[in-house]
Amino acid sequence: MRKILAFIAVCIPFTTVADEIQDRKQSSAAIIKEFAGALQNELKRAMAEGGPLQAIEVCNQLAPGIAAQHSKKTGWRIARTALKVRNTENAPDAWETTVLNDFEARKAKGEAVENLAHAEIVEQDGQRVFRFMKAIPTAEVCLKCHGAELAEPVKTKLDAYYPADQARGFNVGDIRGAFTISQPM
Repeated sequence: MRKILAFIAVCIPFTTVADEIQDRKQSSAAIIKEFAGALQNELKRAMAEGGPLQAIEVCNQLAPGIAAQHSKKTGWRIARTALKVRNTENAPDAWETTVLNDFEARKAKGEAVENLAHAEIVEQDGQRVFRFMKAIPTAEVCLKCHGAELAEPVKTKLDAYYPADQARGFNVGDIRGAFTISQPM
């Protein structure tokens, strides 16, 4: 009987932590879906109204506000990052860089980009933080601003807004970047 109670005492905390991680993963995936949907709606509208030049305006002027709105709503830090960033304010931290590199390795082994996600509880500034990332696949429409062959007006506008832009040269199916969430525990 003692062995059974000891086993239960050891397993219950792990089950609770595993359940909490699963709940946080689901919550994070849902808020990313909401954030991505809001951003995609704005980008689709901009592309329909003014093409890539207007979409650049959305990314530059509206995307940070959309992320801030979702962050305020949840109390979490919600953002986008990449190994090749357009906006230097979106540069990955060390943990995000590790996860992005892992995503690239997983993709190279055949895992579908749209399925790439990672969740982990980490120690950050003396506190436990739940971190979650979901890869952003490069679609055909993304190439108008992120591909190797950019129209001259697009290049000019990108250079004006993002002088340190690295987010070019992508192909359909590449990992464009990732949505990233930090939740205090």
